[in-house]
Amino acid sequence: MTIEASAPAFRTIPDRLHGRWRALAGSWEALLLGVAATIFVADALASPYFLDLTNLSDATFTFTEKAIVALAMAFVIVAGEIDLSVGGTIALASTAMGAAAQTGAGTAELVGVGLAVGAACGLFNGFLVARVGLPSIVATIGTMSLYRGISYLVLGDTVYNGYPDSFGFFGQGYVWGVLSFEFASFGLLAVLAGIVLHRTTFGRAVRAIGNNPFAARFSGLRVERIRGVAFLLTGLAAGLAAVMLTARLGSTRPSIALGWELDIVTIVVLGGVNIQGGAGTIPGVVIAALVMGLVTTGLGLLNVPGIIMSIVVGAMLIAVITLPILARRLLHRRKPA
Repeated sequence: MTIEASAPAFRTIPDRLHGRWRALAGSWEALLLGVAATIFVADALASPYFLDLTNLSDATFTFTEKAIVALAMAFVIVAGEIDLSVGGTIALASTAMGAAAQTGAGTAELVGVGLAVGAACGLFNGFLVARVGLPSIVATIGTMSLYRGISYLVLGDTVYNGYPDSFGFFGQGYVWGVLSFEFASFGLLAVLAGIVLHRTTFGRAVRAIGNNPFAARFSGLRVERIRGVAFLLTGLAAGLAAVMLTARLGSTRPSIALGWELDIVTIVVLGGVNIQGGAGTIPGVVIAALVMGLVTTGLGLLNVPGIIMSIVVGAMLIAVITLPILARRLLHRRKPA
């Protein structure tokens, strides 16, 4: 009786350690908020102009287009897939808009062209993965080269410009005072994405497929169709990002959005989305986008070269993939027998 009664006491310390690690893993968003607050303070100390409302609003231009694509990419990764063609999709959509602008297309037509091309690219990716059965990483690496290659073929060394003045609002406009249109759009889309992923049958189906596609198929879910829709959403988001980026730059080059795939995947994974699928939250992605934006802004304030920024982003991606693995191993070692 004495031994049995005292046994739980011997397990108290390991249990507490295990519980703390579980609480830490379950509060990833809180940790990200802490990181974001720390970086915000560092940026404010780095420049006396950082806290100006206009400067803060302008700083959102550094990440909102990527963040919008990341919201849709979260669905793809939660479903256990990945889309590495988003940068190429943006380039192709921008090239199509540029070609349309040369024929005198108006702002509404240009926006329609950008969204349509993005959706078409997403549909094609979904067809290759869901219908043909290609691994998503293989299929989207191929389409990444295909889409950007078409842009280089069409443009070569030339540049498309001459967009209507009204078109610039989508990348340079402000609403409600100093709030940029891009950031306002990102906020609305984040709310919508959060509702869809966390409050709808489609969101539950996406998570189920990411956890176990075979069980999901046997439970009656249309796995291929849901995967196809996830890729369609990502292509559509890339098309919207192409509209905003092209409007902000006022021109189109075939190198537009080059290397954005790494940044977008980093935002999603940094936001706590499991790279293997099945788990993740939209609030986490939103906070991760803010962290990435603050990091980029801070490095810019310090005049850090772009190549160093790429190194930082790559290191962040490796870290956020590695840390959960190490945490799980530590949990396993500390778990009482």
